[in-house]
Amino acid sequence: MYDAATRAGALARLARGESLRSICLDTGINRSTLREWRARNGCFAPRIKACRCPACDDSMAEVRVEYLYLLGQYLGDGSIQRAGRGHVLRVYCCDTYPTVMDEVEIAMKAVVGGSVFRVSAEGCTVVQSNTNRWLHLLPQHGPGMKHTRPIVLEPWQRELVAADPRPLIRGLIHSDGCRVTNWTDRQVGGTTKRYTYPRYFFSNVSDDIRGIFTGALDLLGIAWKQNNWNSISVARREAVAALDEFVGPKT
Repeated sequence: MYDAATRAGALARLARGESLRSICLDTGINRSTLREWRARNGCFAPRIKACRCPACDDSMAEVRVEYLYLLGQYLGDGSIQRAGRGHVLRVYCCDTYPTVMDEVEIAMKAVVGGSVFRVSAEGCTVVQSNTNRWLHLLPQHGPGMKHTRPIVLEPWQRELVAADPRPLIRGLIHSDGCRVTNWTDRQVGGTTKRYTYPRYFFSNVSDDIRGIFTGALDLLGIAWKQNNWNSISVARREAVAALDEFVGPKT
């Protein structure tokens, strides 16, 4: 027989999810007895492992640039899906831009470590990483397509963007944006001359994601306009020059 205090202490530890083995070694209580107590009192709380993702262990500052770039890629061309007992982050990268693909892989490894895989698909390559930590790192995940549900940054994500929005902008443009050269013809002294000028576009059907993009541009004072219902244009010379400093053409 065990006294009430011993029984209560063991039940408390069971409720916290401690293993039968550790309680047995500490108290000398037989495992069969512990199982009986657990069954009678409904102490079936799962053991909770501490999350070691940067969003939970205060190490985000060390990988802030890679994280924000990956956040932009996820918002543009990424998804989080159930995979067995865990979850997988998939970013769909166009085969035309191998350097962008490399950057996605580097960012994934920097943020969560572990293995990153590439899976060939029609016209693209899927860069993916399996870990439940993506649920904490990218809380914008959810059922359905992104434009069918609210996409709102968490306060800690907004703080990261406010400190330096450039990696997020770069990730968004590398996923759903481009840098192109436009041209126009003008009459100068009776002669038609063609002028060319660079321009950035970002297209996404989610109002929220376009708002995240333009909000990041506003933080840097980069002028933009909505040239279509789902598209943002950056065309002013000084604005394009500002983006060229940290984005540039996709390769």
